[in-house]
Amino acid sequence: MPKQMSRHTPGVLHRRLPGVSAHPGEPSDGPLTVEELQLAARNHSMPLEGLRQDTTPPGLHYLLNHFDIPFIDADHWHLRVSGAVQRSLELNLRALRRAPSISVPVTLECAGNGRSLLRPRPVSQPWVLEAVGTATWAGVPLAYLLEQAGVNENAVEVVFTGADEGLQGGVRQQYARSLPVAEALRRDIVLAYRMNGADLPPQHGYPLRLVVPGWYGMASVKWLSAIKVVTKPFEGYQQAVAYRYQQNADDAGAPVTRIRVRSLMLPPGVPDFFTRRRVLAAGPVMLTGRAWSGRAAVARVDVGIDGKWAPAHLEHPAGPFAWCAWSMPWVADPGEHELTCRAADASGAVQPLATVWNYQGMGNNVVQRIRVTVE
Repeated sequence: MPKQMSRHTPGVLHRRLPGVSAHPGEPSDGPLTVEELQLAARNHSMPLEGLRQDTTPPGLHYLLNHFDIPFIDADHWHLRVSGAVQRSLELNLRALRRAPSISVPVTLECAGNGRSLLRPRPVSQPWVLEAVGTATWAGVPLAYLLEQAGVNENAVEVVFTGADEGLQGGVRQQYARSLPVAEALRRDIVLAYRMNGADLPPQHGYPLRLVVPGWYGMASVKWLSAIKVVTKPFEGYQQAVAYRYQQNADDAGAPVTRIRVRSLMLPPGVPDFFTRRRVLAAGPVMLTGRAWSGRAAVARVDVGIDGKWAPAHLEHPAGPFAWCAWSMPWVADPGEHELTCRAADASGAVQPLATVWNYQGMGNNVVQRIRVTVE
């Protein structure tokens, strides 16, 4: 816990303080805590059955909300654009809907996906592997709005602040994140007011959210209330303390940014209710799944059957930052089997076969393993 923190601006750290952690305690080898179970009940992953669909329905799409879902009256809501700009802007939802729009299919994944598989376990939202979803997000290109405001030459970052408010690490804050100016001016970043052709659901950021293709979900700020262009790097809690690749609480670490390459398989057969272990009939079966990366296009998916690997067939994704479908036929022999899938992207990155530990449990893109009984 912090000893003393500057409160000039709510939720802003003016230096990186040793011992200020993004998590309430040290990693644990014990059972899940009551607090972790509360988080798991409020947030949810995508059932792996969702891998059947190119686009994930909002109710199946993964969800992570740090604080309460705010109630926002869209008729009285405004977005403010200020800071190191030539013209400050204030726009309501009607004005944003009249602006030029884009529609972008994007796979979003929580940076903590796979956290519960690490040993010792970082204590936070206990994701397994399914904190992911793909939606088509429609709204105003962020670059258009920044161009209307006119970004000053000395600007370095753009800060996005949501309406959700709470405490984390002893710091009262509104959830806020930043992007470098060059990244914010990408043409595919969207200020989204629609998800899969309908208004944003409350839990996904109504009336407006940021969607940053290729980045882990923490960058896509929900319930957006303000955009501020700044001339110094942003040191808010969710930037300077949370979402870091650290080895211990006092390690400043490296920032979490783009999504690491990953693949998931739709488990074949039927599940046991309690263990989720799969049972299927002997004979031909088509193994299917999805793969994605925020750094480069998916180049390959290999499927492992009891440790023997074979390449899967890849389909074309709906967009550069949307997952792609893969498939591979398998003739299932009676007995116990382990199924795995492993993706590689065009940058040369490959999913690891074993977990790589870090203090906050970020970016664990270890391969999925499914135990099946063939009868």
